[in-house]
Amino acid sequence: MHPPRLARRSGLSRRAFLRGAGFTLSLPFLEAMQPAFARSAESGAPRRMVCVQTNMGIMPQFFFPSEAGTSYTATPYLETLAAHRPQMTVFSGVSHPGVTGGHAAEKCFLTGTPHPERGGFRNWISLDQLAAEQVGNQTRYPSLTLAMSGEGNATLSYTRSGAPIPSDKSPKKLFQKLFVQGRPEEVAASVEALRQGQSTLDFLGAQSRRLNRLLPKADQDRMDQYFTSVRELEQRLHSSEAWEQKPKPAVDAKAPEDIDDQREFVARTKLMFEVMKLALETDSTRIISFFIDTTVIHNITHHGHRPEVIAELQAKETAQFEALNGFLTVLAGTKEQGSSLLDQTMVLYGTPMGSANSHSNVNLPVLLAGGGFKHGQHLAFDQQNNYPLTNLYRTMLHRLGIADESFSTSNGTLRGLEMA
Repeated sequence: MHPPRLARRSGLSRRAFLRGAGFTLSLPFLEAMQPAFARSAESGAPRRMVCVQTNMGIMPQFFFPSEAGTSYTATPYLETLAAHRPQMTVFSGVSHPGVTGGHAAEKCFLTGTPHPERGGFRNWISLDQLAAEQVGNQTRYPSLTLAMSGEGNATLSYTRSGAPIPSDKSPKKLFQKLFVQGRPEEVAASVEALRQGQSTLDFLGAQSRRLNRLLPKADQDRMDQYFTSVRELEQRLHSSEAWEQKPKPAVDAKAPEDIDDQREFVARTKLMFEVMKLALETDSTRIISFFIDTTVIHNITHHGHRPEVIAELQAKETAQFEALNGFLTVLAGTKEQGSSLLDQTMVLYGTPMGSANSHSNVNLPVLLAGGGFKHGQHLAFDQQNNYPLTNLYRTMLHRLGIADESFSTSNGTLRGLEMA
């Protein structure tokens, strides 16, 4: 099949893609696509939203700055994200009104539905799904509901009737969902080829080379960057699977009273972030929720203020922020219509518990990066009488062009957060 041709007047379609046996690879935004969108230039590149929850809390003393405003001193966790400080707003003194119950609040992070611990509880629609209802028809997948967890039904996404939406947990299967398509026998052959270490790009090589010859130099560089990301991710996914097939070494020592290796957990989280970046870059979806289940460190979140346990937990949580930093970095480095993918993507990161040690559901550690806001600040609200986090969600909906009268328990848009 020939690659999409470049029409002189209309440009390359924004929906352009390459096809091979069993594969469909969407193209990132290219300058050659611009003429096709000249009539919608006022709207610019599409707005996107990613919502991430880590469910075991974040130690507040290492997250919240002591000063409000733009001149705050970065705390250890925020120092990990220092490169993105101008594109990030940190919040304190926010929570969901009426959301109590400790761990039960996990299911309410994107809904704000009060009292999840009570019998007969029924959830409301989540932020991502309300957005997907309004803008999801513009992409192949209205939304992606993802989780990094072991067993169980971890999800952040709930329908309008309050039903949980099952999450995709495997980065490899998500990659195949996004890029492997065709008749059943083609899909089976393609998946097996990927399993053997071949790249999607091997099947699309001739098409991609022909297309590249038709593109201006800037677009050729952009395609090279994109293809490099795809190939590197495939190699990491293949390597990860290979390790799963290898037997673990036998030892005589007694098993330690410890949690799973956090380095492996963070590596799996990074893989999911990488697939998420490709999904956004190809405009396969504009709405993603990602539940990072850190139950494996639950025992040390109840640190009892013991210094040695706090130090261990800080190392685990720092690794999580390093993974987030990597995700923000690749979004910031991916260009789209004269800006970056981070400029076009709101990335919400937070937790349903202000302190896992005490099971508190107030003063939640939350930050928002990207999305075209005036960032670089710490918005500090009353830590005793918290400001509704759902007001931030309402502002995020407005940024997507969804001006609903209200969302969940919100009573307005967020004070102090302005659009750039």
